[in-house]
Amino acid sequence: MGIIKEFKEFAMRGSVIDLAVGVIIGAAFGKIVTSLVNDIIMPPIGKLLGGVDFADLFYNLDPDIVMADGSPIRTLAQAQQAGAAVVAYGQFINNVIDFLIVAFCIFLLVKGINMLKRKEHDKPAPEKTTRACPHCLSEISAKASRCPHCTSELAPAQAGV
Repeated sequence: MGIIKEFKEFAMRGSVIDLAVGVIIGAAFGKIVTSLVNDIIMPPIGKLLGGVDFADLFYNLDPDIVMADGSPIRTLAQAQQAGAAVVAYGQFINNVIDFLIVAFCIFLLVKGINMLKRKEHDKPAPEKTTRACPHCLSEISAKASRCPHCTSELAPAQAGV
C-alpha cells in the first residue's frame, strides 16, 4: 500500500497537475497553429507562388517507380501509394512555420508574464510606519516621541528610519 500512497501524493501535487494542464492546452494550441498554417497562411502563399500546395512538395528519390498505369508520379499521395522513397520538403516547410508561430506565441506569453512580474517588482516599498525603540528594541510608531513600553523619551524620527 505504501507505493500507491506515494504515487497518489506525487500525482496530486500542484506542479504535476499544472504540468498536465499545460500539456493538454499545449496540444490543443498546437492543433490550432497547425490549422492556422495549413488552412490560412499557406494557401495564399501557395497561390502567390503559382498555385503550389506546400504540403504536396516533394523530391522523388525513386524516379524509376511509376504509377500502375505507367504515368509518372506527380503528387506526394501518388508517391506514397506507389511506395516510392521521397523527401517531403513541403511538409517540412509547413512544420517549420508551425514551430515559428508556436515559438513566437510562447515568446509573447513569456514577455507578458515578465512584464507583469516587473510591474509587481517595481512597486515602491510602502512607507514604514513603525521603528524600533533604541532602548528596549520594541516596535513603536515611527512618529512616537516616547516609547509606550519603556517610557524612554525618543529623538524625533528621521527620514528613512
